[in-house]
Amino acid sequence: MPPCPFCARIAAGEIVLAADRAVALADAYPVAPGHTLVVPRACVADLFELPPEDRRAVWDLVDEVVAHLRQRLAPDGFNVGVNVGAAAGQTVTHAHVHVVPRRRGDVPDPRGGVRWVIPDKARYWRS
Repeated sequence: MPPCPFCARIAAGEIVLAADRAVALADAYPVAPGHTLVVPRACVADLFELPPEDRRAVWDLVDEVVAHLRQRLAPDGFNVGVNVGAAAGQTVTHAHVHVVPRRRGDVPDPRGGVRWVIPDKARYWRS
């Protein structure tokens, strides 16, 4: 099995923000400027299998990342998301939370937000 890319980046010091149990990394394939990943230091695939203190540390760091991005980029909004398991689109088997800054007009119609993971369900307002 190849080495974990997040563990390698943590070891290399590619950290945007850090806490004892979690770190923030710039997304290697950002969908928007400032797209950041919040990653527990423990290399566990499923966010919900982390010990409670690690899960809390991840969510506390999400708050810090949002504050950091608000100050640095002044976005108009955020998408915050987690993919747990291959069926949900998780491709790196190290738990992580995506924090994606958004801007008005970055897509023609942002309504539905994360619902677009299943496109047929996204436009619920037209049902």
